[in-house]
Amino acid sequence: MDQQLTYESAIKKAQLVERNPQFQVDPLRVSMHDETDIINLAQQIQLADKQLKNSTSQKLVVILDQIKMLQAQAMKILQESNESQALHNAACNFTKKPGHIYHLYQRSSGQDYFSMLSPEEWNYSVEQKYKGSYRLEFDLSWTPVDKIRERDDKLKWVEQCIKSESGTTAAIDFNMTNN
Repeated sequence: MDQQLTYESAIKKAQLVERNPQFQVDPLRVSMHDETDIINLAQQIQLADKQLKNSTSQKLVVILDQIKMLQAQAMKILQESNESQALHNAACNFTKKPGHIYHLYQRSSGQDYFSMLSPEEWNYSVEQKYKGSYRLEFDLSWTPVDKIRERDDKLKWVEQCIKSESGTTAAIDFNMTNN
């Protein structure tokens, strides 16, 4: 969309300094220029405008990506919260303790309930549907059994960051690996 600049359009684009009639300086001496100088100046301004627009656009794209990532994280947090809340509302005849694994079942009546017995420990005399096993965390959230190792690895990483000798965040290694 680069347009060829004429001398007249270049003068408008270049925004030359206004002359001050109060000074007793020869106007021809301070405003000596030829047409190519003005056109080059206007092209330089045009290029700067284009570069600034591209740079600003790229920065805004990065921010947009960050916003989308934060929105996705917020949705995940809300979903996990709703799931934990639903699990806390399941029927239970014992006091649940953080760090322990509990097994969720559903009776034929539709009632969800927690048991300390895993599906392998039940005699199959009770009609129920196994819905999953969860560990109650110390923050009172629930972690599905298949995600316990992943959560524990993250907590180990956090512990390492906290125990870091340097105490600076610049030294944190974000490459989490499973040992």
